[in-house]
Amino acid sequence: MFEPPQAGVAPRIWEVGALCRAIADTLQARFNPIAVRGEITGFSRASSGHCYFTLKDGQGQIRCAMFRRAADLLDFMPRDGELVEVRGRLGVYEARGDLQLIVEGLRRAGQGALFEQFLRLKAQLEAEGLFDGARKRPLPVMPRGIGLVTSPGAAALRDVVTALARRVPHIPVVLVPALVQGAQAPASICDALSKLYLLAQAGSAMEGDPASKTGAPPPIDVILLVRGGGSIEDLWAFNDERVARTIVQSPVPLVSGVGHETDFTIADFCADLRAPTPTAAAELVSEPRAVWLGALDLLAGRLQDAAQRQIDLRHQRLDQASQRLGRPSGLVAQQRLRLAALAQRMRHGVLLKMQRMAQASQALEASLPQGVRRSLAQRGERLERAALRLELLNPQLVLERGYALLTDAEGRAVLRPSQVRLGDAVHARLAEGELDLTVAQRRLL
Repeated sequence: MFEPPQAGVAPRIWEVGALCRAIADTLQARFNPIAVRGEITGFSRASSGHCYFTLKDGQGQIRCAMFRRAADLLDFMPRDGELVEVRGRLGVYEARGDLQLIVEGLRRAGQGALFEQFLRLKAQLEAEGLFDGARKRPLPVMPRGIGLVTSPGAAALRDVVTALARRVPHIPVVLVPALVQGAQAPASICDALSKLYLLAQAGSAMEGDPASKTGAPPPIDVILLVRGGGSIEDLWAFNDERVARTIVQSPVPLVSGVGHETDFTIADFCADLRAPTPTAAAELVSEPRAVWLGALDLLAGRLQDAAQRQIDLRHQRLDQASQRLGRPSGLVAQQRLRLAALAQRMRHGVLLKMQRMAQASQALEASLPQGVRRSLAQRGERLERAALRLELLNPQLVLERGYALLTDAEGRAVLRPSQVRLGDAVHARLAEGELDLTVAQRRLL
């Protein structure tokens, strides 16, 4: 409801644009140029190159605009959460009637003195050789345990634990909590690292002694020192000389994952490896389990192929040796034939000897006494009977009567059907020649 003006008061009625310009002129005359300290939030950079953000503290906030000509002069990329100092001019954005700060210069709060201190310490430690690449060690391919130093309430801890649980859930992680910001943080970080160093050295001492491993913490093969991003003041604990000298004393490789990708600290230069973020630090020491399982499957396939090739080669060599050796039953049959021939020759020799002895006895019979002649006659009869019995034992005579000599595959004589099975191969020797047969039927008599 529009109320009439009080008596004697005649307020001016402004046009909106004119009021905005009047306010802007008042601000220009009263405040500009101006310097403001606050925390960045809602930072964005448009395709035109202009930057827009809000500067705030615990009591208030103000919109800021930084045009491209000023943004191109920055030596870093501002981001949310950074404490900065800006120089510029207060004004009014008439299209919305918003108060805004046109930023002409921006730097991290306190950056000048802290950065100079950072450069001095960096130069000193580099001259002492703490950054020398020759002392930096490669990371273990498959660590048995991972040490972790960070704040237990930090987002960096969640990021690292999540990455390790996803990639290497089988590797134990030993967390030693530490302060990562504030005046007490350097001493806390050094104390936490020292505890992990003792655990790592104890694990190395127990290696190879199974009895000493009962109830012992897992061996630590690599250490992660991590913290999330922040301003230069937030990260200043990792630019402390005590922390730097403690890092280079690590008995195992140490990875520094402090801040964001654009942040660098003294700890990064002293560590064996610098990771751009805490998550990246976890990923550098944790080759995914699936990769190792795939490699094992590949090696198992190669091993199986190599073993099969060796087996095939041995089978081929065995076949070649078998061909050179021939059938054992054939060799046995040859030896039997040779034995029969020798027996025949022996019998022929015995008969020939008997004939010669008979002829000799007839020549001598007339001149020998009657008793001697009788003795010779008796011996001649015994010899004839022995020769007859020997002839009757000749296996060839049995074969000539229509019988056959059966042997199995091992060359043993087959005397009864129970010695063979249906389908077995047998060898038959006849009076003239030999046959290879297969058992098709068995009958017991």
